[in-house]
Amino acid sequence: MSLRLVGPADGPVPTLASLAASVYLPTLIFAIGQGAVIPIVALAARDLGASVALAGVAVGLRGIGSMVFDVPAGKLVARVGERKAMLVATALLVASLVGCVTARSPVLFATYMFVMGCGWSVWLLARLTYVSDVMPTQLRGRALSTLGGVQRIGGFIGPFAGAVAVTAAGIDGAYYVHIALALVGCVVLYAVPEPHASTPPTGHAPMRLAAVGREHRDTLLTAGAGAMAIGVLRACRQVVLPLWADAIGLDAAAVSVVFGLSAALDMLLFYPAGLVSDRWGRKVVAVPCITLMAVGLLLVPLTHSFGTLVAVGLVLGFGNGLGSDIVMTLGSDFAPLRGRAEFLGVWRLVGDIGTAGGPLVVAGVEATASLGAASFTVGTIGLVGGALVLFRMPEPLHRAPALVEGAT
Repeated sequence: MSLRLVGPADGPVPTLASLAASVYLPTLIFAIGQGAVIPIVALAARDLGASVALAGVAVGLRGIGSMVFDVPAGKLVARVGERKAMLVATALLVASLVGCVTARSPVLFATYMFVMGCGWSVWLLARLTYVSDVMPTQLRGRALSTLGGVQRIGGFIGPFAGAVAVTAAGIDGAYYVHIALALVGCVVLYAVPEPHASTPPTGHAPMRLAAVGREHRDTLLTAGAGAMAIGVLRACRQVVLPLWADAIGLDAAAVSVVFGLSAALDMLLFYPAGLVSDRWGRKVVAVPCITLMAVGLLLVPLTHSFGTLVAVGLVLGFGNGLGSDIVMTLGSDFAPLRGRAEFLGVWRLVGDIGTAGGPLVVAGVEATASLGAASFTVGTIGLVGGALVLFRMPEPLHRAPALVEGAT
């Protein structure tokens, strides 16, 4: 059996600049819309009569939707290609956002959050698969951290756009922003030609879910544990911050500002983080990312004003920025040539178990103890995850640059 180097298909040499219009621009547009909606989800659920615990569940269902759809998304991308899959994603997102506007009960609202997660799962998996296909290993960290950075720039702009829309049209204004930008992003996606062909058909050869789990068990139990910890921390940040802000008397506009300032610091770090991971290894950025976010959540219960909450938000933003798309980079590094899309679907499933489970942990601990105890619990989980990454995860940058085609 011959060796086959993992790299881009024949054609122009891929660079970050060559992906700007076809990958990064539509991702930015979508991310601005998402950034407008995320800060108000928990508060919207509360406005519909949900308890604090049920509001946490509503936020968690967005992650559950993403988790449930990760493996089907991988199969969809492998079958129809990245662009057609993203058209499906846009339809799911718009349908869910319209549903959020018309929902009159917290249960129905939570259902639409689930559908929204399904749409985002397809979108992100399609982008991850494409960039993994066309970018060489030595640029992959920067390419994927830039993808994450573009999402963070959208996360910075989105809350401020959402704050303006909420002020003008109420909470529904944030959904209108996301609907409009989702449609614009889809138009841009189809208007700009892809500069590079993705891997040949062997790169998307079908692979059964059981085979993926069996052949890559060790990777999923070590690196996957780190991805899960990051998912828990990132999702809980989106639940704990707005609910704690509400508990100390801050309104929706103030919450949007807290998220926006946190995202401002977050987005400044994406390229340096990618450069460091390409030169010195993925663990060098993954461990500080997890540790700082864990510490930030441990500090949340100690805040009692807008200023102190902003300070903690900046700690969380700094930690998250250090790990700009580190989960996607690790998945791309460990992905095999055969069954790449299916493996990445399973990889996202592992990470999204954390994304979905984190808010449920918050809801459960808050219901039995307090919101402060929930934040402390999640921070502790994060510290444990950081230790697992440091001591148990193999460094993928030290792996051989070639894979045996069809092998594990």
